[in-house]
Amino acid sequence: MSNAIVVTDGDFAAQVEQAPGLTVVDFWAAWCGPCRMIAPILDQLSVEYAGKVKVTKLDVDSNQATSTKFNVRSIPTLLFFKDGQLVDQVVGAVPKAALVAKFAQHSA
Repeated sequence: MSNAIVVTDGDFAAQVEQAPGLTVVDFWAAWCGPCRMIAPILDQLSVEYAGKVKVTKLDVDSNQATSTKFNVRSIPTLLFFKDGQLVDQVVGAVPKAALVAKFAQHSA
């Protein structure tokens, strides 16, 4: 079960940069092992924080313009946007506790 929303170069501004509150963007790719490791954690958090945090996923292979705009050089990279402004990032596969702490920090 997941509430994560797939975003693209075409709708990134509307879905993320113009969204109120906290939006987390998971920059990932199908071939990326660490991306597959954190995907279930993000799915869980998208359900646990439903109504508080918007979790989105952007495939870097299909959406290179957005990846380039935010200087995403390695994946997975999670970018945290608060009211459309970039406020934090996490690079690499990290434990759930680390992500929970970031979600709690920025959604308060």
